[in-house]
Parts: sequence; C-alpha cells; structure tokens
Amino acid sequence: MADPARAAKLAQRIKVVVAEALGRRIKDPRVEGITVTDARVTNDLQHATVYYTVLGDQAVQADAAKGLEKAKGVLRQEVGRNITVRLTPTLEFVADQIPVVASNLEELLREAKKRDAEVAALAAKAKHAGDADPYKSDASADVDIDEDDFDEEDQDLADDEDLDEDSNK
Repeated sequence: MADPARAAKLAQRIKVVVAEALGRRIKDPRVEGITVTDARVTNDLQHATVYYTVLGDQAVQADAAKGLEKAKGVLRQEVGRNITVRLTPTLEFVADQIPVVASNLEELLREAKKRDAEVAALAAKAKHAGDADPYKSDASADVDIDEDDFDEEDQDLADDEDLDEDSNK
C-alpha cells in the first residue's frame, strides 16, 4: 500500500504525461480537442483514472472516447517511460462531468437571480398591510418629558440609591 501523498503526486504526473502524449504522440484527429482535467491513482498504484473533457456535441464526445480507447496502449507505454514505479498502472478514461454540472449550476443561478429581481420589483410596489407605524405610544407627540417632571416621591427614591454599599445603611 503506497502513501496517499505519493499516489497524488503520481496522479499529477500521469495527468501531465497523458496530456503531452495526446498532443505530441497521438495523431488521431478524434483526440485533438481533448483536455485532460484530472487523474486519480489507487493507493496500490495499479490503476489510474484519467478524466477528460471535449468541446462539442455528443457525436464528437463519442468519437473522442473511441479514439482514447484505441490509443490506450500507446498512452500507457508513454506513462511507463515517464514515471518511476515498478509496475505501470492501467489507464481508464472517463469523460469529466464537471463542465456539464457547472453549466447547470450557472443556469440555476441565473434563474434564481431573475426570480430575485422579480421579487424585488414586487416589494418596491408593495404597501404595508396595517399602519405604517405599528408601534403606537399613548403619549401625544407634542408632550415632551423632562427631568423636572418627576415628583418629590421619585426624588426620595433617587436619594436612597446614593447609599454606599459598603456601609450597609
């Protein structure tokens, strides 16, 4: 069992080697538009999964998958020459779904933004269901309360508060 850090380094190296080999060594026109996005290696370093994307419709993607399957042996040979492990891992090519998922998320975000704008427009035209100021007070607005409005009884309570707590009076 290899170290996961070593497997991650090997996966990164395989990704670079496969991408370079697709551009340099493989002359199949079906694999020209392929972009290698990621590679993962099992912890025993025996199997590598290479993720790729292809721009185009379903027919172009299917042709790219066929081209990769045909070039799998050459790509594995190229990987074996450029990495330093005892056994060359088998290669499996998987179409990466991240761009598809990302475009779906972008569409959902656009729809949410559109709905938020509609709600904001409705909120701008909306009126309060009740009074504009639901917190009414009993005092009239023209009466101001001053400190001088306290009576003598309140003044006596204020004097009691001046007692020193340490003297226990």
